[in-house]
Amino acid sequence: MEKSKKLYWKLSAYFFFFFFTWSASYSLFAIWLGQEINLSGAETGMIFSVNAIFALCIQPLYGYISDKIGLKKNILFFISILLVFTGPFYIYVYGPLLQYNAFLGAIIGGLYLGVAFLAGIGAIETYIEKISRKYGFEYGKSRMWGSLGWAAATFFAGQLFNINPNINFWVASVSAVVLVGIILSIRIEMTNEEVVRAKSVSLKDVGELFLLKDFWFFILYVIGVTCVYSVYDQQFPVYYSSLFPTEATGNQVFGYLNSFQVFLEAGMMFLAPFVVNKLGAKNSLVLAGFLMAFRIIGSGMAFEPIGISVMKLIHALELPIMLIAIFKYLAANFDTRLSSVLYLVGFQFASQVGASILSPIAGKLYDTIGFRQTYIIIGLLVLCFTVISMFTLLNSKTKNKKMIEKVI
Repeated sequence: MEKSKKLYWKLSAYFFFFFFTWSASYSLFAIWLGQEINLSGAETGMIFSVNAIFALCIQPLYGYISDKIGLKKNILFFISILLVFTGPFYIYVYGPLLQYNAFLGAIIGGLYLGVAFLAGIGAIETYIEKISRKYGFEYGKSRMWGSLGWAAATFFAGQLFNINPNINFWVASVSAVVLVGIILSIRIEMTNEEVVRAKSVSLKDVGELFLLKDFWFFILYVIGVTCVYSVYDQQFPVYYSSLFPTEATGNQVFGYLNSFQVFLEAGMMFLAPFVVNKLGAKNSLVLAGFLMAFRIIGSGMAFEPIGISVMKLIHALELPIMLIAIFKYLAANFDTRLSSVLYLVGFQFASQVGASILSPIAGKLYDTIGFRQTYIIIGLLVLCFTVISMFTLLNSKTKNKKMIEKVI
Protein backbone atom coordinates (compact mmCIF):
# COMPACT_ATOMS: atom_id res chain seq x y z
CA MET A 1 0.00 0.00 0.00
CA GLU A 2 2.84 2.39 0.89
CA LYS A 3 4.59 1.57 -2.40
CA SER A 4 1.35 2.22 -4.29
CA LYS A 5 0.88 5.64 -2.67
CA LYS A 6 4.46 6.71 -3.37
CA LEU A 7 4.19 5.66 -7.00
CA TYR A 8 0.83 7.37 -7.36
CA TRP A 9 2.23 10.69 -6.15
CA LYS A 10 5.47 10.44 -8.14
CA LEU A 11 3.70 9.50 -11.37
CA SER A 12 1.06 12.16 -10.75
CA ALA A 13 3.88 14.69 -10.35
CA TYR A 14 5.41 13.40 -13.57
CA PHE A 15 2.08 13.94 -15.34
CA PHE A 16 1.86 17.45 -13.84
CA PHE A 17 5.28 18.61 -15.00
CA PHE A 18 5.08 16.91 -18.39
CA PHE A 19 1.82 18.70 -19.18
CA PHE A 20 3.16 21.91 -17.65
CA THR A 21 6.13 21.70 -20.03
CA TRP A 22 3.88 20.91 -22.98
CA SER A 23 1.37 23.65 -22.20
CA ALA A 24 4.01 26.32 -21.66
CA SER A 25 5.51 25.64 -25.08
CA TYR A 26 2.47 24.54 -27.10
CA SER A 27 -0.83 25.94 -25.80
CA LEU A 28 -0.36 29.14 -27.83
CA PHE A 29 1.43 27.39 -30.69
CA ALA A 30 -1.02 28.52 -33.38
CA ILE A 31 -0.88 32.13 -32.15
CA TRP A 32 2.93 31.96 -32.13
CA LEU A 33 2.93 30.69 -35.71
CA GLY A 34 0.51 33.39 -36.85
CA GLN A 35 1.59 36.46 -34.89
CA GLU A 36 5.31 35.87 -34.36
CA ILE A 37 6.30 33.77 -37.37
CA ASN A 38 3.64 35.41 -39.62
CA LEU A 39 2.36 32.24 -41.28
CA SER A 40 -0.99 31.99 -43.07
CA GLY A 41 -3.81 29.70 -42.03
CA ALA A 42 -2.91 27.25 -44.79
CA GLU A 43 0.77 27.22 -43.76
CA THR A 44 -0.22 26.70 -40.13
CA GLY A 45 -2.46 23.81 -41.19
CA MET A 46 0.47 22.34 -43.13
CA ILE A 47 2.68 22.49 -40.04
CA PHE A 48 0.08 20.73 -37.91
CA SER A 49 -0.26 18.13 -40.65
CA VAL A 50 3.51 17.52 -40.75
CA ASN A 51 3.54 17.27 -36.95
CA ALA A 52 0.81 14.65 -37.16
CA ILE A 53 2.67 12.66 -39.81
CA PHE A 54 5.85 12.51 -37.72
CA ALA A 55 3.87 11.57 -34.63
CA LEU A 56 2.12 8.72 -36.42
CA CYS A 57 5.45 7.39 -37.68
CA ILE A 58 6.86 7.33 -34.15
CA GLN A 59 3.81 6.04 -32.27
CA PRO A 60 3.94 2.40 -33.49
CA LEU A 61 7.62 2.26 -32.57
CA TYR A 62 6.95 3.65 -29.10
CA GLY A 63 4.05 1.23 -28.69
CA TYR A 64 5.98 -1.89 -29.66
CA ILE A 65 9.05 -0.98 -27.60
CA SER A 66 6.87 -0.10 -24.58
CA ASP A 67 5.13 -3.46 -24.62
CA LYS A 68 8.41 -5.29 -25.27
CA ILE A 69 10.23 -3.72 -22.29
CA GLY A 70 7.19 -3.91 -20.00
CA LEU A 71 7.48 -1.70 -16.93
CA LYS A 72 11.00 -0.42 -17.55
CA LYS A 73 11.13 3.40 -17.59
CA ASN A 74 13.63 3.84 -20.46
CA ILE A 75 11.26 5.66 -22.80
CA LEU A 76 10.09 8.12 -20.13
CA PHE A 77 13.69 8.95 -19.26
CA PHE A 78 14.52 9.52 -22.94
CA ILE A 79 11.51 11.83 -23.39
CA SER A 80 12.35 13.77 -20.22
CA ILE A 81 15.88 14.51 -21.45
CA LEU A 82 14.55 15.68 -24.82
CA LEU A 83 12.15 18.11 -23.14
CA VAL A 84 14.96 19.89 -21.32
CA PHE A 85 15.93 21.34 -24.73
CA THR A 86 12.44 22.71 -25.52
CA GLY A 87 13.41 26.36 -25.01
CA PRO A 88 16.62 26.37 -27.05
CA PHE A 89 14.94 24.38 -29.82
CA TYR A 90 12.00 26.76 -30.26
CA ILE A 91 14.06 29.94 -29.94
CA TYR A 92 17.25 29.12 -31.82
CA VAL A 93 16.20 26.38 -34.26
CA TYR A 94 12.46 26.07 -34.95
CA GLY A 95 11.46 29.74 -35.16
CA PRO A 96 14.37 30.84 -37.42
CA LEU A 97 13.89 27.82 -39.69
CA LEU A 98 10.16 28.51 -40.13
CA GLN A 99 10.91 32.12 -41.09
CA TYR A 100 13.58 31.00 -43.53
CA ASN A 101 11.57 28.16 -45.09
CA ALA A 102 8.21 27.07 -43.65
CA PHE A 103 8.40 23.55 -45.08
CA LEU A 104 11.95 22.89 -43.87
CA GLY A 105 11.04 24.24 -40.44
CA ALA A 106 7.94 22.06 -40.39
CA ILE A 107 10.05 18.92 -41.05
CA ILE A 108 12.60 19.63 -38.31
CA GLY A 109 9.92 20.78 -35.88
CA GLY A 110 7.70 17.80 -36.66
CA LEU A 111 10.52 15.39 -35.82
CA TYR A 112 11.27 17.00 -32.46
CA LEU A 113 7.67 17.67 -31.43
CA GLY A 114 6.58 14.22 -32.59
CA VAL A 115 9.20 12.37 -30.56
CA ALA A 116 9.04 14.58 -27.47
CA PHE A 117 5.34 15.51 -27.17
CA LEU A 118 2.87 14.26 -29.76
CA ALA A 119 3.92 10.61 -29.69
CA GLY A 120 5.62 10.90 -26.32
CA ILE A 121 2.37 11.57 -24.49
CA GLY A 122 0.93 8.23 -25.61
CA ALA A 123 4.00 6.35 -24.38
CA ILE A 124 3.75 8.14 -21.03
CA GLU A 125 0.02 7.53 -20.65
CA THR A 126 0.22 3.83 -21.44
CA TYR A 127 3.20 3.36 -19.11
CA ILE A 128 1.42 5.00 -16.18
CA GLU A 129 -1.81 3.13 -16.99
CA LYS A 130 0.13 -0.16 -16.76
CA ILE A 131 1.59 0.89 -13.41
CA SER A 132 -1.86 1.85 -12.14
CA ARG A 133 -3.19 -1.63 -12.95
CA LYS A 134 -0.21 -3.31 -11.28
CA TYR A 135 -0.33 -1.24 -8.09
CA GLY A 136 -4.09 -0.79 -7.81
CA PHE A 137 -4.70 2.94 -8.14
CA GLU A 138 -7.15 4.60 -10.55
CA TYR A 139 -5.40 5.89 -13.67
CA GLY A 140 -7.84 8.77 -14.09
CA LYS A 141 -6.95 10.21 -10.70
CA SER A 142 -3.29 10.27 -11.66
CA ARG A 143 -3.99 11.70 -15.12
CA MET A 144 -5.98 14.47 -13.42
CA TRP A 145 -2.68 16.02 -12.31
CA GLY A 146 -1.63 16.29 -15.94
CA SER A 147 -4.66 18.45 -16.61
CA LEU A 148 -3.78 20.60 -13.60
CA GLY A 149 -0.24 20.98 -14.93
CA TRP A 150 -1.55 22.12 -18.32
CA ALA A 151 -3.92 24.57 -16.64
CA ALA A 152 -1.23 25.98 -14.36
CA ALA A 153 1.06 26.79 -17.30
CA THR A 154 -1.76 28.06 -19.51
CA PHE A 155 -2.94 30.48 -16.83
CA PHE A 156 0.25 32.50 -17.27
CA ALA A 157 1.01 31.66 -20.90
CA GLY A 158 -1.09 34.43 -22.45
CA GLN A 159 0.41 37.13 -20.24
CA LEU A 160 3.96 35.89 -20.74
CA PHE A 161 3.38 35.64 -24.50
CA ASN A 162 2.42 39.32 -24.62
CA ILE A 163 5.66 40.20 -22.82
CA ASN A 164 7.90 37.86 -24.83
CA PRO A 165 6.92 34.44 -26.27
CA ASN A 166 10.40 33.12 -25.52
CA ILE A 167 9.71 33.28 -21.76
CA ASN A 168 7.19 30.44 -22.15
CA PHE A 169 9.78 28.29 -23.91
CA TRP A 170 12.37 28.83 -21.16
CA VAL A 171 9.75 28.03 -18.51
CA ALA A 172 9.09 24.76 -20.35
CA SER A 173 12.77 23.79 -20.20
CA VAL A 174 12.99 24.51 -16.47
CA SER A 175 9.91 22.36 -15.87
CA ALA A 176 11.51 19.54 -17.84
CA VAL A 177 14.51 19.55 -15.51
CA VAL A 178 12.09 18.65 -12.70
CA LEU A 179 10.77 15.81 -14.88
CA VAL A 180 14.23 14.29 -15.12
CA GLY A 181 14.57 14.35 -11.34
CA ILE A 182 11.20 12.64 -10.87
CA ILE A 183 11.84 9.81 -13.32
CA LEU A 184 15.26 9.16 -11.78
CA SER A 185 13.60 8.68 -8.38
CA ILE A 186 11.08 6.06 -9.58
CA ARG A 187 11.76 2.36 -9.00
CA ILE A 188 9.49 -0.30 -10.48
CA GLU A 189 9.89 -4.00 -9.69
CA MET A 190 9.11 -6.54 -12.42
CA THR A 191 8.29 -10.14 -11.52
CA ASN A 192 9.66 -13.02 -13.60
CA GLU A 193 6.16 -13.57 -14.97
CA GLU A 194 5.94 -9.93 -16.09
CA VAL A 195 9.34 -10.13 -17.75
CA VAL A 196 8.39 -13.28 -19.65
CA ARG A 197 5.00 -11.82 -20.58
CA ALA A 198 6.59 -8.67 -21.98
CA LYS A 199 9.26 -10.59 -23.88
CA SER A 200 6.58 -12.79 -25.45
CA VAL A 201 5.21 -9.82 -27.41
CA SER A 202 6.03 -10.24 -31.09
CA LEU A 203 5.38 -8.46 -34.36
CA LYS A 204 3.09 -11.37 -35.26
CA ASP A 205 0.88 -10.48 -32.28
CA VAL A 206 0.70 -6.90 -33.48
CA GLY A 207 -0.13 -8.02 -37.01
CA GLU A 208 -2.96 -10.24 -35.77
CA LEU A 209 -4.69 -7.19 -34.34
CA PHE A 210 -5.27 -5.93 -37.86
CA LEU A 211 -7.17 -9.11 -38.73
CA LEU A 212 -9.87 -8.20 -36.21
CA LYS A 213 -12.84 -6.32 -37.64
CA ASP A 214 -13.66 -4.96 -34.19
CA PHE A 215 -10.23 -3.35 -34.02
CA TRP A 216 -10.97 -1.64 -37.33
CA PHE A 217 -14.36 -0.46 -36.07
CA PHE A 218 -12.58 1.12 -33.10
CA ILE A 219 -10.15 2.84 -35.47
CA LEU A 220 -13.14 4.12 -37.47
CA TYR A 221 -14.46 5.77 -34.32
CA VAL A 222 -11.06 7.30 -33.62
CA ILE A 223 -10.63 8.74 -37.12
CA GLY A 224 -14.19 10.00 -37.40
CA VAL A 225 -14.59 11.32 -33.86
CA THR A 226 -11.59 11.63 -31.58
CA CYS A 227 -9.07 13.08 -34.04
CA VAL A 228 -11.41 15.97 -34.85
CA TYR A 229 -11.03 17.57 -31.42
CA SER A 230 -7.33 18.19 -32.13
CA VAL A 231 -8.17 19.65 -35.56
CA TYR A 232 -10.72 21.94 -33.90
CA ASP A 233 -8.25 23.03 -31.23
CA GLN A 234 -5.33 23.74 -33.57
CA GLN A 235 -6.34 27.19 -34.80
CA PHE A 236 -9.10 27.93 -32.29
CA PRO A 237 -6.87 30.43 -30.37
CA VAL A 238 -6.48 32.43 -33.58
CA TYR A 239 -10.25 32.63 -34.08
CA TYR A 240 -10.91 33.33 -30.41
CA SER A 241 -8.42 36.20 -30.18
CA SER A 242 -9.97 37.75 -33.31
CA LEU A 243 -13.26 38.26 -31.40
CA PHE A 244 -11.65 40.88 -29.13
CA PRO A 245 -10.71 44.53 -29.80
CA THR A 246 -7.00 43.66 -29.81
CA GLU A 247 -5.07 40.44 -30.31
CA ALA A 248 -3.21 41.00 -27.04
CA THR A 249 -6.49 41.11 -25.12
CA GLY A 250 -7.70 38.02 -26.93
CA ASN A 251 -4.48 36.14 -26.15
CA GLN A 252 -4.74 36.98 -22.47
CA VAL A 253 -8.43 36.07 -22.16
CA PHE A 254 -7.84 32.83 -24.06
CA GLY A 255 -5.12 31.96 -21.56
CA TYR A 256 -7.62 32.42 -18.73
CA LEU A 257 -10.33 30.45 -20.57
CA ASN A 258 -8.01 27.59 -21.42
CA SER A 259 -6.74 27.46 -17.87
CA PHE A 260 -10.28 27.40 -16.45
CA GLN A 261 -11.25 24.69 -18.93
CA VAL A 262 -8.36 22.48 -17.94
CA PHE A 263 -9.09 22.94 -14.23
CA LEU A 264 -12.62 21.73 -14.97
CA GLU A 265 -11.13 18.92 -17.03
CA ALA A 266 -8.99 17.89 -14.06
CA GLY A 267 -12.05 17.68 -11.82
CA MET A 268 -13.86 15.67 -14.45
CA MET A 269 -10.83 13.40 -14.84
CA PHE A 270 -11.32 12.50 -11.17
CA LEU A 271 -15.01 11.73 -11.75
CA ALA A 272 -14.72 10.14 -15.22
CA PRO A 273 -13.89 6.61 -13.96
CA PHE A 274 -17.17 6.55 -12.03
CA VAL A 275 -19.10 7.72 -15.12
CA VAL A 276 -17.43 5.18 -17.41
CA ASN A 277 -17.87 2.33 -14.94
CA LYS A 278 -21.56 3.22 -14.64
CA LEU A 279 -22.30 3.62 -18.37
CA GLY A 280 -19.84 1.10 -19.77
CA ALA A 281 -16.95 1.81 -22.13
CA LYS A 282 -18.95 1.79 -25.37
CA ASN A 283 -21.75 4.04 -24.12
CA SER A 284 -19.18 6.42 -22.69
CA LEU A 285 -17.40 6.68 -26.05
CA VAL A 286 -20.71 7.41 -27.75
CA LEU A 287 -21.59 10.05 -25.12
CA ALA A 288 -18.19 11.71 -25.64
CA GLY A 289 -18.84 11.77 -29.39
CA PHE A 290 -22.20 13.50 -29.01
CA LEU A 291 -20.71 16.05 -26.60
CA MET A 292 -17.94 16.77 -29.09
CA ALA A 293 -20.36 17.20 -32.00
CA PHE A 294 -22.50 19.58 -29.93
CA ARG A 295 -19.42 21.60 -28.87
CA ILE A 296 -18.01 22.01 -32.38
CA ILE A 297 -21.33 22.79 -34.07
CA GLY A 298 -22.14 25.19 -31.24
CA SER A 299 -18.82 26.97 -31.80
CA GLY A 300 -19.88 27.61 -35.37
CA MET A 301 -23.27 28.96 -34.33
CA ALA A 302 -22.01 31.20 -31.51
CA PHE A 303 -20.89 34.65 -32.65
CA GLU A 304 -19.59 36.39 -29.52
CA PRO A 305 -16.93 35.59 -26.87
CA ILE A 306 -19.28 34.41 -24.11
CA GLY A 307 -21.16 31.92 -26.28
CA ILE A 308 -18.07 30.41 -27.86
CA SER A 309 -16.35 30.27 -24.46
CA VAL A 310 -19.21 28.14 -23.13
CA MET A 311 -18.88 25.81 -26.11
CA LYS A 312 -15.14 25.49 -25.55
CA LEU A 313 -15.67 24.52 -21.91
CA ILE A 314 -17.69 21.44 -22.92
CA HIS A 315 -14.31 19.99 -23.84
CA ALA A 316 -13.71 19.64 -20.09
CA LEU A 317 -16.58 17.14 -19.87
CA GLU A 318 -15.94 15.27 -23.09
CA LEU A 319 -12.19 14.58 -23.05
CA PRO A 320 -11.88 12.83 -19.64
CA ILE A 321 -14.81 10.53 -20.40
CA MET A 322 -13.34 9.68 -23.79
CA LEU A 323 -9.82 9.07 -22.52
CA ILE A 324 -10.82 6.81 -19.63
CA ALA A 325 -13.36 4.97 -21.81
CA ILE A 326 -10.70 4.26 -24.45
CA PHE A 327 -8.36 2.62 -21.95
CA LYS A 328 -11.19 0.57 -20.43
CA TYR A 329 -12.58 -0.38 -23.87
CA LEU A 330 -9.20 -1.63 -25.08
CA ALA A 331 -8.47 -3.48 -21.83
CA ALA A 332 -11.89 -5.17 -21.91
CA ASN A 333 -11.80 -6.35 -25.50
CA PHE A 334 -8.18 -6.88 -26.53
CA ASP A 335 -4.94 -8.42 -25.27
CA THR A 336 -3.53 -6.43 -22.34
CA ARG A 337 0.02 -7.53 -23.27
CA LEU A 338 -0.38 -5.18 -26.22
CA SER A 339 -1.84 -2.28 -24.25
CA SER A 340 0.75 0.23 -25.48
CA VAL A 341 0.39 -0.87 -29.10
CA LEU A 342 -3.39 -0.78 -28.81
CA TYR A 343 -3.38 2.75 -27.43
CA LEU A 344 -0.55 4.20 -29.50
CA VAL A 345 -1.62 2.57 -32.78
CA GLY A 346 -5.35 2.08 -32.33
CA PHE A 347 -5.93 5.51 -30.77
CA GLN A 348 -2.95 7.85 -31.11
CA PHE A 349 -1.74 6.66 -34.53
CA ALA A 350 -5.23 6.59 -36.00
CA SER A 351 -5.89 10.06 -34.56
CA GLN A 352 -2.78 11.43 -36.23
CA VAL A 353 -3.74 9.84 -39.56
CA GLY A 354 -7.07 11.61 -39.36
CA ALA A 355 -5.45 14.85 -38.25
CA SER A 356 -2.86 14.74 -41.05
CA ILE A 357 -5.69 14.48 -43.56
CA LEU A 358 -8.09 16.96 -41.97
CA SER A 359 -5.64 19.64 -40.77
CA PRO A 360 -4.68 21.08 -44.19
CA ILE A 361 -8.30 20.80 -45.36
CA ALA A 362 -9.53 22.63 -42.26
CA GLY A 363 -6.76 25.24 -42.66
CA LYS A 364 -7.84 25.90 -46.22
CA LEU A 365 -11.50 26.14 -45.19
CA TYR A 366 -10.59 28.62 -42.42
CA ASP A 367 -8.97 30.84 -45.04
CA THR A 368 -11.80 30.55 -47.59
CA ILE A 369 -15.16 30.18 -45.81
CA GLY A 370 -14.20 31.20 -42.27
CA PHE A 371 -14.04 29.54 -38.88
CA ARG A 372 -17.75 29.41 -38.07
CA GLN A 373 -18.80 27.61 -41.25
CA THR A 374 -15.85 25.21 -40.95
CA TYR A 375 -16.80 24.32 -37.39
CA ILE A 376 -20.34 23.42 -38.46
CA ILE A 377 -19.01 21.14 -41.21
CA ILE A 378 -16.56 19.23 -39.00
CA GLY A 379 -19.12 19.07 -36.18
CA LEU A 380 -21.60 17.35 -38.49
CA LEU A 381 -18.84 14.94 -39.52
CA VAL A 382 -18.33 13.98 -35.86
CA LEU A 383 -22.07 13.54 -35.39
CA CYS A 384 -22.32 11.13 -38.34
CA PHE A 385 -19.43 8.96 -37.17
CA THR A 386 -20.75 8.89 -33.61
CA VAL A 387 -24.09 7.54 -34.84
CA ILE A 388 -22.27 4.89 -36.90
CA SER A 389 -20.23 3.87 -33.85
CA MET A 390 -23.42 3.15 -31.90
CA PHE A 391 -23.77 0.08 -34.13
CA THR A 392 -20.13 -0.92 -34.61
CA LEU A 393 -18.41 -0.64 -31.22
CA LEU A 394 -18.49 -3.65 -28.88
CA ASN A 395 -20.97 -3.58 -26.02
CA SER A 396 -18.88 -5.50 -23.53
CA LYS A 397 -16.17 -8.11 -23.15
CA THR A 398 -16.93 -10.06 -26.30
CA LYS A 399 -13.37 -11.29 -26.00
CA ASN A 400 -11.28 -10.80 -29.01
CA LYS A 401 -8.87 -11.75 -26.21
CA LYS A 402 -9.68 -15.38 -26.96
CA MET A 403 -7.19 -15.38 -29.82
CA ILE A 404 -4.62 -13.13 -28.23
CA GLU A 405 -4.41 -13.92 -24.53
CA LYS A 406 -1.75 -16.59 -24.79
CA VAL A 407 -0.85 -18.96 -21.98
CA ILE A 408 2.70 -18.14 -21.00
